[in-house]
Amino acid sequence: MKTRYSFGGDEHIFVEVDEEMSLEAFFKSLSMTTAVKESKIKGVTEICPANASFQIKFDPDVIKPDEMLAELKRLEGAAEKAESSIKTRIVEIPVLYNDPWTHETLMRFRERHQDPKSTDIEYAARINNLDGVDGFVKAHSGAPWFVSMVGFVAGLPFLYQMVDRKRQIEVPKYLRPRTDTPKLTVGHGGCFGCIYSVRGAGGYQMFGITPMPIYDPQQKIKYLRDFMVFFRPGDIVKWKPIDRAAYDAAVADVETGKFTPLIRDVTFSLDEFQKDIDGTNKKLMGVLYGH
Repeated sequence: MKTRYSFGGDEHIFVEVDEEMSLEAFFKSLSMTTAVKESKIKGVTEICPANASFQIKFDPDVIKPDEMLAELKRLEGAAEKAESSIKTRIVEIPVLYNDPWTHETLMRFRERHQDPKSTDIEYAARINNLDGVDGFVKAHSGAPWFVSMVGFVAGLPFLYQMVDRKRQIEVPKYLRPRTDTPKLTVGHGGCFGCIYSVRGAGGYQMFGITPMPIYDPQQKIKYLRDFMVFFRPGDIVKWKPIDRAAYDAAVADVETGKFTPLIRDVTFSLDEFQKDIDGTNKKLMGVLYGH
């Protein structure tokens, strides 16, 4: 991977680890941003990680741009030698696929879609050569997903499917963005999945909705009282298909403070994953479900 550095005015350096999104690029980016944080370089005021890149904001009166660049290149050398494993979390996210709210929304915006005569999930199943909606849900929820970035809007996770390339779901974004997307929509654009943390405009295909809030600026929800944003880069997600009754029950539990996400601590090794993808995912499921 050829890392590319570029200045953004006098206060920013943008670092592109790779043009292509991959777990290798993410791990190198994560290692570098972690090193920047731990090095406590004087003058660094903000670290903004992304999928396969990151941006550093610094005070040029404290550290000169060329000196900041030299520090980052030094840390890159260390990152390339760093251990490719992280201590992280794996979490189960319930999803009501083909829900009525995203369905109503997608039907309002069919003229902006590649295939106005089908739903988003039907279209995604067809272009990925999957056996209809049921086949799509099985493929979408059958393997874990890696949170490579949190942002765009507050709390929104970008998720990368943890399977080999030939099995990865890929679906283009809408031809023109929608002006509305329901809160907590499970969406997909390109190779990335996401959860819309708030209601708003969007262009990702809509597959379902989760009853589990992931952003609470008021911090009233039980599991978001310590921090208003649920996800962080490096988290691993397992979708759990649920029916309408389970969705309604989960919504009620959230409102009464009874809902608690299923979360387990886990160590994820990129080297082990690359050697045996399905075997690693099976171990991750064993950690999550205790078997």
